[in-house]
Amino acid sequence: MKRDTVVQWPSREVPQTPRSVLDEIAREGARRMLQAALVSEADDFIAQFGNVVDTEGRRVVVRNGYLPERELVSGVGSLAVKQPRVRDRSGHQKFTSKILPPFLRRLPSVDALIPVLYLKGISTGDFSEALTAILGPNVAGLSATNIVRLKEGWEKEFETWSKRDLSGKRYVYWWADGLYFNVRLDKDRPCILVLMGATEDGTKELLAVWDGERESKVSWQTVLRELKRRGLTEGPKLATGDGALGFWAALEEEFPETEEQRCWVHKTANMLDKMPKSIQPDAKQLIHEMYMAPTLAAAKEASEEFKKRYSAKHPKAVECLTKDEDVLFTFYNFPAEHWIHLRTTNPIESTFATVRHRTRQTKGCGSRKATMAMVFKLGLEAQKRWRRLNGHRLLAKVIEGAKFVDGEIEDVAA
Repeated sequence: MKRDTVVQWPSREVPQTPRSVLDEIAREGARRMLQAALVSEADDFIAQFGNVVDTEGRRVVVRNGYLPERELVSGVGSLAVKQPRVRDRSGHQKFTSKILPPFLRRLPSVDALIPVLYLKGISTGDFSEALTAILGPNVAGLSATNIVRLKEGWEKEFETWSKRDLSGKRYVYWWADGLYFNVRLDKDRPCILVLMGATEDGTKELLAVWDGERESKVSWQTVLRELKRRGLTEGPKLATGDGALGFWAALEEEFPETEEQRCWVHKTANMLDKMPKSIQPDAKQLIHEMYMAPTLAAAKEASEEFKKRYSAKHPKAVECLTKDEDVLFTFYNFPAEHWIHLRTTNPIESTFATVRHRTRQTKGCGSRKATMAMVFKLGLEAQKRWRRLNGHRLLAKVIEGAKFVDGEIEDVAA
């Protein structure tokens, strides 16, 4: 006799994908870990006062249930946690969680995500949709209104940062550049002056972001004097920048002891712009040999070859080289390990190329103030990924004034 066949009809429920299951496991694991950490933090606080009792022998500091459940927006989605409540019968002790501060609704990593999306050209109205796709559904507190409020917070943060105390700070190297952006509500394209610095331990920092009047000497002098006013007493040993900047005239007056290095990326572009495209590849190769030469003598030899080869037919390109030649090879007087950092303003160019992309995507920010805040915020986010200078231990020698020849420290005994 045949057994009855049991027919399994397809479920009407949409099956979960492996990814959604993993997301849920990760979210629940994160929630449990956070909940356990909050309980442990409260228990540790109570344990500090375990021997404190009242007249009836009862402990004064005790657990007192939980605060209402709170939804936290995190990188793995929304987390629902309950924070333990602590009661002090004497009224002398107050427990405040360091893990979960009052009123916190988003983890810092989520706030850091917003500038990145803004940078990629996401409009304010589309933020909620984009963040839902990244953080999962039911993510609260990220409406267009809240995004606008966050952007306003950047402006206040920028104002505070621009007034920070620089007393005791020392920068060994500077990189300077002027960046132009479109502003929808301003007929002029503002020039934002950006200054980056390398500290004594080789860490790169965003030093100044300033709303300048073009790239004039007056604008740069205002920046440098403001840095002095806030406590910066010493200039860098070397500064790198484009030759067109009014920065150099300002630097000579405010920090005359600083040596100058012209940016080879800007110089290469300016020289090639004065030559026909048909010969640019060969000319570019010769320029490359100049600043990549292992010694100053070899660099000068390549420079002379360029003049000899192109002076007759392309005098403007040769003139572009010779007018700054005395400050194009300054980097040879510094450690060879640092050359890759000192030859160009690439630390600024590469960082703010993405900011330019953002302004193209959105047809520019609405105001100069918003543009400044965006450049500042995205600069700080990029700063977290800037790598330390190669050979940073040699910076101490540079500060001491040691002499370097072709990147090698000079042997005084010899």
